[in-house]
Amino acid sequence: MCRLTAYLGPEIPLQNIIVLPKHSLLEQSQAATEAKLAVNGDGFGVAWYKDGELSGQYRDVLPAWSDGNLTSLCRMISTPLFLAHVRASTSGETARVNCHPFTHGCWSFMHNGNVPNINKFRRSAEATLSDDLYFAQKGTTDSELIFMLLLASGLDSNPIETVRRTLKICETGLAANNGPNRFVCVFSNGEQIFAFWHSSDHRSPSLYVCESLDNKGTALSSEPLDEDGYDWQAIPEDSFVTLSNRQVEIAPLFASSPRSVGREQHAC
Repeated sequence: MCRLTAYLGPEIPLQNIIVLPKHSLLEQSQAATEAKLAVNGDGFGVAWYKDGELSGQYRDVLPAWSDGNLTSLCRMISTPLFLAHVRASTSGETARVNCHPFTHGCWSFMHNGNVPNINKFRRSAEATLSDDLYFAQKGTTDSELIFMLLLASGLDSNPIETVRRTLKICETGLAANNGPNRFVCVFSNGEQIFAFWHSSDHRSPSLYVCESLDNKGTALSSEPLDEDGYDWQAIPEDSFVTLSNRQVEIAPLFASSPRSVGREQHAC
C-alpha cells in the first residue's frame, strides 16, 4: 500500500519533510519498513497551502525517486501546511488523475489502504453525490470516491461525524465485498489537518504523529521520518486526529475506540 505524510506549523521548505530526513517520504517510496511492499512507485503527489488557501498541487505517475522536478520543487517551495503521498496502487490504473492528494475547493485528501471490489458499490454510492461532486471525479480509485462521499456527507461542518457517517455508508454497501476495508485517510481544509484510522479486520496501515520537530511544527506520517532525532508516537486504531495551532487532539472514532498511543503497528 501507499505511504503518506502531512505537516502543519511554521513555514518550511517541502524538502525538510519529503526529502532531507533519514527516512523521508522519498526514502519510504523505495524502502518502506512498515508495509508489505517496500516499494511505492506508482506515482506521487503534493498539495500545499498558503494563508489558508490551496496554493498548489503537483502529481505525476513517475516513481517519486525518478522525478528530478520533485526535489527541485521541494527545495524551492515553502509552506506552513502540506500533504504528500507516494502510491502503491490497489485500485485504479497508474494515471496522474489517480495520484493523491485529491483536491476539491479548499479541501485536499489522501488515503493509504484499500476498499476491495469498490465497483460493486460505486454505482449506488455515486447516486448519492451532487452533480458538482459527481463531475469533480477525474479518476477511478476507491480513494477519490471516499473523498467525494466525505464531502457529500458534510465535511465542512463536522469532520468527525462526517467520517462516521461515511464509514457506515461504506460498510453497509460493502458488507459482502470479500475483503477487509482499510482506511488511513489524511485531509485538510487549509487551516487544520484531520486524519482517521480504521479497518474492518483490525489491521489498519501504520500512522504516527510527531509534535517535537525542530521548528515546533507537527507531522503525521506512515512511518517515522527520523527515529534518532524525534519522538514519534503510533496513533491507535479507530482514532480521529486533529492538528491545529500546534496542538494534537486524538479522539475515539467510535465510542469504544482506544485513546492511548504506542509503538505497535501492522505491516499492511
